Amino acid sequence: MSDTTHTVSVEGALARLAAVIESRKVANGGDPEQSYVARLLHKGPDTFLKKIGEEATEVVMAAKDADHGGDKGKILYEVADLWFHTMIALSHYGLSPAEVVAELERREGTSGLEEKALRKAQERAAQEAVAHKAP
Repeated sequence: MSDTTHTVSVEGALARLAAVIESRKVANGGDPEQSYVARLLHKGPDTFLKKIGEEATEVVMAAKDADHGGDKGKILYEVADLWFHTMIALSHYGLSPAEVVAELERREGTSGLEEKALRKAQERAAQEAVAHKAP
């Protein structure tokens, strides 16, 4: 499979999952009694954000285990859970996986160190602007 075919497949899978998540919103007919996604969305951000934190921790633990001879497949399983719960958050906030991909593409070819330095400079400038407006 070529990189292009693989990319289209990944983006297609993410788009399909995003559509399912959207369909599970209560406003779209999702039933919190029948759907895990509907239940998480119905309970609100505190619930699904907590799940994201739990899943991120599980990714770290699986990676640490793999470093010591554990099954690397557990990393895939936990990352899938993390992505899934993160996609629920994206849906809640009206965002999509395509927008995440677009942001990653925007960053492509940019040094991570340069990107981080630019964000810090922008944050400092914003803080200074607020400080100058304060009475």
